[in-house]
Amino acid sequence: MNLLIVFSFAFLSRWIARPTPLGAAVPIRPNKLFVFGSLASLVTVSGLRANIGDTYFYKHAYESNDFTLEYILSEKDIGFGFLQMVLKQFSDDPQLMLFVTALVTNLLIVIVFYYYSRMIEISLCVYITGGLFLVSMNGIRQVLAAAIAFTAIRFLIQGRFFPFACIVLLASLFHQTALILLVLYFVVRFPAWSRVSIGLLVLSVFIVIGFDYFSALLFSAIEDTQYGHYKDFQEGGASVLRAVVSAIPLIIAYLGREKLKEIFEDSDYIVNMALLGFVFMVISTQNWIFARFSIYFELYQLILIAWVVKLFHKRDERVIYYGILVCYAAYFYFESVISLQIQYRSDFLSF
Repeated sequence: MNLLIVFSFAFLSRWIARPTPLGAAVPIRPNKLFVFGSLASLVTVSGLRANIGDTYFYKHAYESNDFTLEYILSEKDIGFGFLQMVLKQFSDDPQLMLFVTALVTNLLIVIVFYYYSRMIEISLCVYITGGLFLVSMNGIRQVLAAAIAFTAIRFLIQGRFFPFACIVLLASLFHQTALILLVLYFVVRFPAWSRVSIGLLVLSVFIVIGFDYFSALLFSAIEDTQYGHYKDFQEGGASVLRAVVSAIPLIIAYLGREKLKEIFEDSDYIVNMALLGFVFMVISTQNWIFARFSIYFELYQLILIAWVVKLFHKRDERVIYYGILVCYAAYFYFESVISLQIQYRSDFLSF
């Protein structure tokens, strides 16, 4: 129901979109009222949940801890601690924390889609069917950090490192893995499909081949940090299917790279960020923990996939459009129902 509501409102928002001024990243601007309808559904479903992944542990931590300044500074990711300290001034009910984090996370993501997605309904549909919406209800802190960092897309495109770094540093207060974006900023500033891009793909292949050696070096480097315990992570690799799914928009973008550059002048940076997401997803097939890093880049993949439809001939766009919807819906069913067997529960929403 959420998928249907979100897609319907987003589709209507583009159907009655208005043209944008010259120089805008996207030639049309969706209707704000209908975009708000999609956002409201996302926030309601996520914010009123009672389970999904680590939700129970977040709720328990909110109820059982006294978020004093001393306690917050002694813990990791102090930004999330400060947020909980403020929220506990209003209510000890953890549902407030879940709702506020769902609101902020989805609001920031939808705002960026509003300005940069060519077909916002495609981005929002794949946001759900590709699994990132589900992840946002599990890894609350990291997806919140990713959403905050995602708003720096404007400065990434403009090549303004200082404001980009300020936003990333803010995001790192909620999850320190966001700091990786400070280094990768300089990697994605190159033209798409350059030698740097090819080098990243080759590097990912070598890492997969020599994963034992690579992981030993990495975990040795971070053993004294809050993420040192990841060296004991033994839950296997991520699904190869996820890596294949993340590769498809990139393959299409490569084949239509000249037209993509023509219709979306700033596409290089989106493509490069999506490519990094694919690289991390390939590495994560050896150890699932590396899929955590791909969260920061998967949001850019959602922008990219909304542009690939326009890379085809006009007569073929409809087929590609419906093909994306059908294939991702099938993938969504396989991952959420068959593989993960997700059972959504809520104390407020019941049918």
